[in-house]
Amino acid sequence: MISDQVREFLRLGRPLPSEEDDSEDGDAAFEEMTQALHAIEKPITNEEAMLLIECFGDDECFGLAWTLLHIVESAPLPPVTSQPPADSNVWISRLWMRYQNSLGD
Repeated sequence: MISDQVREFLRLGRPLPSEEDDSEDGDAAFEEMTQALHAIEKPITNEEAMLLIECFGDDECFGLAWTLLHIVESAPLPPVTSQPPADSNVWISRLWMRYQNSLGD
């Protein structure tokens, strides 16, 4: 099941805007995405997590990517449980590393 809040966030487009976008349109998109992301209630479903991991951009998006990461990690199951390809998005690799760390030694 996908909540209305997740649907709204996904509707705004992917990926998260870059910190390097200093246009007025970029500012407006950032504000809209920030509000939509903060409206998502945790925990989310596994299905929602799989959709949301497609939203990571190439940078931190002024901290918004960290918010997205914490929302994704609220799902019952980790969305990344196998090593991603070397050219994967840094955030997917980070989710993999955090999953590995959660397993302990």
